[in-house]
Amino acid sequence: MKTQTIILASDHAGFELKEAVKSHLISKGYQILDVGAHELVPEDDYPQYMIAAAMKVAADLKGETKAILFGKSGQGEAMVANRFPGVRAVVWYGDPTRSTLVKLTREHNDANILSIGAGFVTADEAMKAIELWLTTPFSGEEKHQRRISQIDNIE
Repeated sequence: MKTQTIILASDHAGFELKEAVKSHLISKGYQILDVGAHELVPEDDYPQYMIAAAMKVAADLKGETKAILFGKSGQGEAMVANRFPGVRAVVWYGDPTRSTLVKLTREHNDANILSIGAGFVTADEAMKAIELWLTTPFSGEEKHQRRISQIDNIE
């Protein structure tokens, strides 16, 4: 069993994909904390779920917590998450052949939240991108650490 817990959050537009990804990650041995939505409610509002996920990532002073958000485009979800100190949410909405982009968010930006545009990807594409994102480490290079420090210290 993997020791890392992955936080998941979605609204109605990402609910089906979140549920598929949750089953996949559990089968791979990840611990999952699903902060909602817990049922499909067509008129729900995404901010409440994204806030719950982002607060958990922001509260991790060691910087080890990761979350995956799901919405129609992933854009609004990332905007909510990025309002919290220490959160670096990035958006992904397709083209698994461009895996370099997913890797760079981890290697250069130490992204701790991946926001997926569920309206633009298949479950298989999302699972491949998520696995790559979760297994790609931050490079730790001084220039990237310096830039992250600058982002995290914006007042």
